Amino acid sequence: MAARNKARKRAFQILFEADQRGESVRSVLADWVRHSRTDDRQPPVGEFTMELVEGYAEYADRIDDLIVTYAVDWEIDRMPVVDRNIIRLGAYELIWMDETPDAVVIDEAVQLAKEFSTDDSPSFVNGLLARFKDLKPNLRREQ
Repeated sequence: MAARNKARKRAFQILFEADQRGESVRSVLADWVRHSRTDDRQPPVGEFTMELVEGYAEYADRIDDLIVTYAVDWEIDRMPVVDRNIIRLGAYELIWMDETPDAVVIDEAVQLAKEFSTDDSPSFVNGLLARFKDLKPNLRREQ
């Protein structure tokens, strides 16, 4: 598994855990980093994972607003927790990080949905992130 793929998966797991525990993603990230430094069984939290989680944390409210606006017939609180956090992570990387091609970001998010969510989730994740990709120039300006 490629390093960035693992980093995205860990970032998703941190977002998911924070959502489930009702804690901030920065707090859960700090827990993961602390555990990785004190327990040899825990894998280290890499730079790219930290960059994704910190970046998401910076834009979390804006990202949730986008999801609420563009997820047709879905309230964010009623959305499956896995899907919600995959989309959050993908939206941050897609809109605010330029080093990864948009198609790769969307494909990685779809792969996470295939691995961790329902049969319907990959198409839902793909559709919403594709919408964000199409609107990306305007979404950045509206910050």
